[in-house]
Amino acid sequence: MDLGLTDRVCIVTGSSSGIGLETARILTAEGARVVVCGRDLERTEIARKRAGASLGFALDLADPASPAELVRGTEEAFGRVDVLVNNVGLAYQIAFEQLTDEHWSSIWNLNVMSYVRSIQAVLPGMRARHSGVIVNVSSTAGKRPSVSMPNYSVSKAAVLSLSRLVADLYAKEGIRCNAVAPGPTATDAWLSEGGLADQSRAGKEMSREEMLAAVGAGRPLGRLAEPEEIAAAIVFLCSERSSYVTGAAWSVDGGTVPIII
Repeated sequence: MDLGLTDRVCIVTGSSSGIGLETARILTAEGARVVVCGRDLERTEIARKRAGASLGFALDLADPASPAELVRGTEEAFGRVDVLVNNVGLAYQIAFEQLTDEHWSSIWNLNVMSYVRSIQAVLPGMRARHSGVIVNVSSTAGKRPSVSMPNYSVSKAAVLSLSRLVADLYAKEGIRCNAVAPGPTATDAWLSEGGLADQSRAGKEMSREEMLAAVGAGRPLGRLAEPEEIAAAIVFLCSERSSYVTGAAWSVDGGTVPIII
């Protein structure tokens, strides 16, 4: 199936590893001109080469000025941005009563405001061309809050609302906006030392591997997602084959959240 992505200029944030890297790789394979972005210069350059991407930027998107810098640099290089995939994010486990104002503000700034700022930066060009696609990566925790990740859950629920808002505001101007809600995925966020699997097994007599197996077994499909499985859904929503889809929140979670919206 031709996805109609040849020569489309696509920004993928949080793309030095995991879902973002796989999204960049698949978009490149579909003929798109892809821009990757991460905080670390060396990791971003490695990701750019692995994905075959056209360009890479080392920027901290928690910095309010960085999203506009990313978009400006892309437009200077390619003349436009056709597709924006907001994927950057932070997740960790913490008890609700332990959350400080700083916990709330830091995760909100990265998980929500970097999306808002990136969207605001691409909108002028997309509106002028009467064309554009935005895909925001949320989470199952945005549809059904995780009690072990309260501030993360609230931030991801906000991403769902933001996605619907942008879809409603700009559909008549030819701009589509959708969200993807992944479940637990085999990325560094779960697999790395000190990651979510280690946080989940704290105080329990379980190895990291045993915890990962237990988390996977809790999905109806019986396993964690692979990054490329989430990326495939993102890329489809970026493509011309999804041209009549906007304002949607697609669960890609192995059946984790037992709702149909």
